[in-house]
Amino acid sequence: MSVSRCMLLFSRVQPRICAISVRNKNALVDSRCGNFGSITLLKDPWSGPLTSRRGVYSNSSSRSPDTSLFVPLNIKSDVDDGWAVGAELTQPLDRSELLKILNKFYKRNEMQKIAADQGLDARLFHQAFISFRKYVLEISTLSADLHIILNDICCGAGHIDDLYPYFMRHAKQIFPMLDCMEDLRKISDLRVPANWYPEARAIQRKVIFHAGPTNSGKTHHAIQRYLAAKSGVYCGPLKLLAHEIFEKSNTAGVPCDLVTGEERTFVDAEGGQAEHVACTIEMCSVTTPYEVAVIDEIQMIRDISRGWAWTRALLGLCAEEIHVCGEPAVINFVTELMYTTGEEVEVRNYKRLSPCSILDRAVESLDNLRPGDCVVCFSKNDIYSISRQIESRGLECAVIYGSLPPGTKLSQAKKFNDPEDPCKILVATDAIGMGLNLSIKRIIFNSLVKPNINVKGEKELNTISTSQALQIAGRAGRFSSIFKEGEVTTMHRDDLPILKEILSRTVHAIEIAGLQPTAEQIEMFAYHLPDATLSNLIDIFVSLSQVDGMYFVCNIDDFKFLADMIQHIPLNLRSRYVFCTAPINKKQPFVCTSFLKFARQFSRDEPLTFDWVCRLVSWPLVPPKNIKDLVHLEAVHDVLDLYLWLSYRFMDMFPDANHVREIQQELDSIIQLGVRNITRLIRATETSATPGIDPLSSQRRPGPSPVSPRRVRGAPKAQDSGVEAGQLDKSLGSRLVQEGLLTPDLLRQLQKEWSKEHRQEEVGVKLVVETLNNKMKGRKKK
Repeated sequence: MSVSRCMLLFSRVQPRICAISVRNKNALVDSRCGNFGSITLLKDPWSGPLTSRRGVYSNSSSRSPDTSLFVPLNIKSDVDDGWAVGAELTQPLDRSELLKILNKFYKRNEMQKIAADQGLDARLFHQAFISFRKYVLEISTLSADLHIILNDICCGAGHIDDLYPYFMRHAKQIFPMLDCMEDLRKISDLRVPANWYPEARAIQRKVIFHAGPTNSGKTHHAIQRYLAAKSGVYCGPLKLLAHEIFEKSNTAGVPCDLVTGEERTFVDAEGGQAEHVACTIEMCSVTTPYEVAVIDEIQMIRDISRGWAWTRALLGLCAEEIHVCGEPAVINFVTELMYTTGEEVEVRNYKRLSPCSILDRAVESLDNLRPGDCVVCFSKNDIYSISRQIESRGLECAVIYGSLPPGTKLSQAKKFNDPEDPCKILVATDAIGMGLNLSIKRIIFNSLVKPNINVKGEKELNTISTSQALQIAGRAGRFSSIFKEGEVTTMHRDDLPILKEILSRTVHAIEIAGLQPTAEQIEMFAYHLPDATLSNLIDIFVSLSQVDGMYFVCNIDDFKFLADMIQHIPLNLRSRYVFCTAPINKKQPFVCTSFLKFARQFSRDEPLTFDWVCRLVSWPLVPPKNIKDLVHLEAVHDVLDLYLWLSYRFMDMFPDANHVREIQQELDSIIQLGVRNITRLIRATETSATPGIDPLSSQRRPGPSPVSPRRVRGAPKAQDSGVEAGQLDKSLGSRLVQEGLLTPDLLRQLQKEWSKEHRQEEVGVKLVVETLNNKMKGRKKK
């Protein structure tokens, strides 16, 4: 070998095989990521006047990461140029000997302990070793330094522990987060969220808490101050509430803009911004200065999905006065939260303006309904069933549930409130708890059990909370309605004492607020972990995140669901993040499919035009003929909402927002027509279903709410209902058909088999009885 090649060899190998005592676990120093403070690509969200960076991060290494979230990367050889330098310097390696050496290394407890200090727990150590062994045994050309070390060990000139630095080098290549764990911990440190908003911390804000029950006038007083201010922002939980304040403000002669996720309405024809704005809380600006800000329904700060938006508004709004409206149960928490920002809280308490009483008798039958009644259900199927039964009694009813478009909800509310309209009964879900002014005399709870999503993102059935019951019951007898006194009761007799007990409880104090990682924080994570998927980045962020006792990280399952759905589509990180924050109903297959098509079209850099959208939703659409058609139209409305939402984030790629909004308004009218004729749609659905099967029979017979875990939700007691087993089977079968779990043909086949088995069982029972009778007769003769 020439002298020049030898010099080249040692210039490449010498830095790697310099004197390293591998038995000294402190000899290895991580230097890949450098100093976190030197990163200047993105804004540091922790800069602020309250706490020094050292104070914020003082305990950042105390939490161990969930290493099950670390996904190993596939790597290639550093040297693969066909020049086997190591073999040329030494000799070819025997793979069987290599396997023995590697397995001995794996069994060395000392190596596992040293690796644990570098962040490799037992799980990661095993994964890293499997990858390292495969790399050594299968790679065509090993790097020269590793080849020389392995040869020395095979010849007895080296110790097996000498493999450790090369093993760790490989481990950090497949698990890059090991090399920058401290930086990742700093990025995901969420213990001082007040410091994320330097503009708000730069001024001394005055916080006024308007506390009181539903219909106490607390929001009214806050809005009066908002209207009197030179500039202001209203932050509400619903588009309907933002729209109501928008109209009220402009009617009062105070120019006001409307900003929601899907809509921007400017009173200035030329597009200039007004001094006042009404918005949904996620859309509020934390950099624009205002004189007055109103945060409505502050108790939602603990919501497991949206609580972060209230936390952001409360800590970040740059306003001289912050008017907070909500339940008294939040007063102490808001006061404590404002203590961390150095701001005092003034509390103004309000009492209910009109009385509301709990009745001593349940309704028990739909025949006992009166004008002004509202039957509250927690299931869309119950909505359909009850509205059908009401109209079968010759009464008209309005219908309101969550998935209806806002225009349809307002139309149904107007129909119910109109004293000249024959519609005097309302059937609704708890969607009436906010955002709609309704003239309700009596609230009737059809059930006290509601499906909820827990902190882990799991669906469970629970009895409604005191806060939820008060929010719904408070809609009866509102001060501005024609009914000056409200009444509350239940549909079923056995539910009434349970409702009284729920309403008599003290509302639990709210002691926690939601947080959510920002796009900037996720970008910082991606800077260190460029090969990780967005879903995996979020998982690792939450795993490493630290919050103090006043906060929690909101549920991100919906975000991860969308991230996994579009992971295969080539998008840059910022665009991918924005797509995954889109508010869509993941339970609707058509909406999810459309979301996927939006992302795919966007990735091709092809604008999503009006014609493209019309082809996607098969526009124009016709009025629904049955409930299935109505549900599909609601899904199409959600798809158009998604287009409008994205159009304000990517204007050049979603250029036809105005045309889409026009057809969405037409679609809203079509849905309104369908809801007005909902009984006819239900009958059409029944007619098209399997003969003899009621596809909407989810309404319970008289009996208590299924609050006991031994009762199945919606299943009546046999002695209460007098329903035969065959009828119950039909009810269950109809539900399975409606939910798409069974086809009508398969259901009929199952019914035939059940009938056949039932007949066989009857024959068998008769034979047994006859045999026993014959034996008894024989014994008597003997």
